[in-house]
Amino acid sequence: MTKEIKNLSPIKLELLITIVPKEKEIFYLDYLEVRGSSNLQLSTLAHGTAKQEVLEYLGLDNNDKSVIFSVVREDRLQRILSGLEDKFSTIRNGKGIAVAVPFTSVIGKLVFGFLSGDADVVKGENQ
Repeated sequence: MTKEIKNLSPIKLELLITIVPKEKEIFYLDYLEVRGSSNLQLSTLAHGTAKQEVLEYLGLDNNDKSVIFSVVREDRLQRILSGLEDKFSTIRNGKGIAVAVPFTSVIGKLVFGFLSGDADVVKGENQ
């Protein structure tokens, strides 16, 4: 006999991975936060793969990058990605790339409530 697994939440979460130039890291962290996209963001430094000779030929100073990991609600993802695409093409030296990976599960109602930004779930657990 197999057990049927029910989807307990109508809200699904995704991990948004955004790679941007290091000097634009704060801009994009703020942009994602203002859009209400995430209760959890992590940022780390990275190094691009282009060789120094290629960078010099293209007139670029460096290839230092920042990788921003944001947990976002699936229902807000398209708006966030559209906004990022717009920013990548309109701000000076603001090029970047973003990809989203769906969460398959989250353990714990309180953790899910925090990550999804559902204050009612978080408050309900603490009462």
